[in-house]
Amino acid sequence: MSRVNTVLGPIPPEALGIVAVHEHIGYGMPGSELDTKWWESPEQRYAETVPKLRAFHEYGGGTFVDVTGICNGRDVDYYRSLSAKTGVHIVACTGFVGGDTALPHFARASVAYLAEHFVHEITVGIGDTGSRAGVIKVGVSRGGRMTELDKRIYRAAARAACGTGVPILTHLAIDAENAVAIFHEEGLPLDRVLFGHADDGVNAEKTRDTWIAEQGGRVGFDTFGYETELEDPPFWARPRKERLDHFLRFIGKGHLDKALASADANCSPLGWPGVKGHTVNYIFEDLIPDLRAAGVDESTITTLFVDNPADFLTIRA
Repeated sequence: MSRVNTVLGPIPPEALGIVAVHEHIGYGMPGSELDTKWWESPEQRYAETVPKLRAFHEYGGGTFVDVTGICNGRDVDYYRSLSAKTGVHIVACTGFVGGDTALPHFARASVAYLAEHFVHEITVGIGDTGSRAGVIKVGVSRGGRMTELDKRIYRAAARAACGTGVPILTHLAIDAENAVAIFHEEGLPLDRVLFGHADDGVNAEKTRDTWIAEQGGRVGFDTFGYETELEDPPFWARPRKERLDHFLRFIGKGHLDKALASADANCSPLGWPGVKGHTVNYIFEDLIPDLRAAGVDESTITTLFVDNPADFLTIRA
């Protein structure tokens, strides 16, 4: 039976509904839990997060993919509680946002060890929660090029993906040539990889999104809502119309089947104040209305937010 791993157990792909494919319940850099300036109690984070997920569900959202990697505040027991309380399916990940977020224990590990660890979290469970990861996160470290550690993590992720059938989602789509080479060497079909953040305001011009799609990879336009028009925009912000036009050009070139969209929002950021006014619900409140206003039909919107994510997340064992 086709299935997708969620924190409350596997479900059929057709039960996912509308999917926010690249989001965070609460992301922070290693050590953020020790930050006395921005730290919030679990109760405060819960009170901040539940209304956002409830609103997501009320808008018609079905599934929230949390891509907060190991060492970045991933808390699967918390996700289980949130899912049960709000009715939103939550998919957790294994892997790392980038090599520069891996603590020394993992940073010094071999490819074989990392692959085994990812496989365990996918097939047995994360910690003692019994919840299995449904996607593997990898990423390019700061600096714009994959480090040797990044390459080890990508290779381990490819082996785990081949062995378990779960997909890979990347942080940044730059230096894609190195990533594609590793995936080819490990025998991983590129449609099992979503190259993320193709639209962010720092790297969009350096991202070969069309080339990635032509190689067979999927492309994530998943920083929607980080706009220069915000009161206090982050450094990766981009003008709203510029990002939307970029997305429309990409799907207009015949790459609709390779495109996925999300907001990369933090429900309750760890160790930093977050971006005021930006939530996962940008998808419903702004993005989908913008797409409709641009002439995108309902069938295409369903493809982007239901069909493509379901195909991507389905375990292919």
